[in-house]
Amino acid sequence: MKKCLSGLLVLLMLFAIPVASIADDLATTLDNLNDKKTRDNYKKSIDLCEEALKADPNNFEIMWRCARAYRWSGELAKRQGLENFEDICTEVGKKGMLIAEKAMKMKPDLPHGYFWYGTCVGTYKDGVGIWGAIKEGLKDKTQTNFETAYKLDKMYEEAGPMLALGRFWNVLPPYVMRDNDKALEYFREYQKTEWFNKKDDGPVYLAECLVDEGGDEYEAEAKKLCEKVIKNSDNKWFKDWAKRILEDI
Repeated sequence: MKKCLSGLLVLLMLFAIPVASIADDLATTLDNLNDKKTRDNYKKSIDLCEEALKADPNNFEIMWRCARAYRWSGELAKRQGLENFEDICTEVGKKGMLIAEKAMKMKPDLPHGYFWYGTCVGTYKDGVGIWGAIKEGLKDKTQTNFETAYKLDKMYEEAGPMLALGRFWNVLPPYVMRDNDKALEYFREYQKTEWFNKKDDGPVYLAECLVDEGGDEYEAEAKKLCEKVIKNSDNKWFKDWAKRILEDI
């Protein structure tokens, strides 16, 4: 793959083919790889991005897609329960944060860099642990970046900033930083979007937050959300998660 891309870049120089047109084609390729979320696809995406950025280090469209690939490479390693997933998450999370930070500085008026920075911190946290990430000062950075993405375009990445902020406030250590009221506010906003009933993460995250809040009404709603995911989803990760929540109710 790397040899093919390098050869393509040589042809660009020889025949003066516009770099922008090749970058557009590469962006399309990366998006197609992203459509089917597999670790192999994200490994290919990372290789393509890293090679392309050697030739065009300031390409914003490749930067944020590279951060996305790093994020999902780690997330899927965790979901698949790979023996060394913590090491993978630490490595790719850190790399994703660095490239996302470059993207946000290049185009500070767009949500892409801010959003993928925050998600890559989440991946990094899965490697070093939440207290490890907090000790590195990443709590405030994550909050700021997700809030910036929300202000710029809260519907970006299928309303990702809403969902991310809800999850952010719900997973912080309880009695110290967690704020379920804020989490619930963002989850309720996300619940009104078209994506809530199309994906499994929102219902499961909301159900967990409702159980944390406590009370018969909230627990009854959480139960319905989990039962729906278990019945309709083909995603084992979220089905198993929903089952664990039900066991706690």
